[in-house]
Amino acid sequence: VFPSLAQAQASVANEVYQELGQPSVFLFCPTEYCSSLCTPSPSQSCYLQTIGQELLPGIGVIWTGPKVVSQELSAVLLEEVEAVLRRRPVIWDNLYANDYDCRRVFLGPYMGRAPGLMARLHGLLLNPNCELQANFIPVHTLGTWFQSELGSCARPDPAGTEAGAALGDGQGAQDGSYSPQEALEVALRDWVAEINQQASEPGG
Repeated sequence: VFPSLAQAQASVANEVYQELGQPSVFLFCPTEYCSSLCTPSPSQSCYLQTIGQELLPGIGVIWTGPKVVSQELSAVLLEEVEAVLRRRPVIWDNLYANDYDCRRVFLGPYMGRAPGLMARLHGLLLNPNCELQANFIPVHTLGTWFQSELGSCARPDPAGTEAGAALGDGQGAQDGSYSPQEALEVALRDWVAEINQQASEPGG
């Protein structure tokens, strides 16, 4: 019936979206959901070009970055994806995901995401560790990163560059940018306080 997989997927997704009354949040995960799965690249992918053309504009498209588990996300890469999808992507962030390797648990701060990234996103989903308690620092530091992003949106960089901070290390709280190390220290203090509170409760 359809000349390509992309056209089939877009047609079905569009029909479901319309049948549900075009909800404000409706997400579509493409078969090529990161750069490493695209042939030959996101901007040159016939599949993504078709998805961008055929998918109704109110449907959000999920993207994980350069890889399935992306250590870094940059605005430059997201601009390429936005251009081919004809919409800002919803990042499905697998930085902490360990469902593919239960020996791996990432307890570090949210990092590797360029400052000013939120302006290039339609949304962000964090895929957590499978172990519930191991997600305190990831969620806490994600909140700190998001607060810094809200602040940067209020005072955009006049040069329009990412030179304000490196992907892994912000300048720190003194200039309003995100510092993974400072975010980690705050999260650890709050986590210890939470553990102590639970320990002091009856049956703790």
